[in-house]
Amino acid sequence: MNSRDAGSYMTLGQIAKAQGIRGWLLVRSFTDPPEGLLDYEQWQLVSPAGVTRMARMEEGALYRDRLRVRLDGVSDRDEAQALSGWWVQVARSSLSPLGEREHYRDDLLGFEVRNVEGVMLGRLSHFVDLPTGAVMVVRGAAEHWIPAVPQHLLKVYAAERWVSVDWPEQLA
Repeated sequence: MNSRDAGSYMTLGQIAKAQGIRGWLLVRSFTDPPEGLLDYEQWQLVSPAGVTRMARMEEGALYRDRLRVRLDGVSDRDEAQALSGWWVQVARSSLSPLGEREHYRDDLLGFEVRNVEGVMLGRLSHFVDLPTGAVMVVRGAAEHWIPAVPQHLLKVYAAERWVSVDWPEQLA
């Protein structure tokens, strides 16, 4: 998705839907832990069509498996619902340094994905968040949906732009 490839911003979440009648939003966070997204007050919102707008998060908290947030200037359900599906981005310059074996999703997009047998399965197209966790969508001769967990995602070779996975070529 081109809207998620912004060089100076990182995609850290997506607005799911309006929550209530006073402009609150439910947001899927891609940070670990999920409430880490609440550390950033200034958000860039990107619509599915690529339209961007800046927003300031006024308050938020963990709510079940999502975040419940209120943005400055969003005061009713209709305004909130109009933001459903928009990506939440944060300026790269405001992000915390990563630890060992930690990577931002946006930085992995386009990487080659090879399995332990050395077979190139394709390129990492995007991530999908399912109730059971994040899945890497790898597109090559076939499309592979590989759980983004240590059991399957073995190592990232950032300098060489490829990822090693424990995933058979036949599971497509």
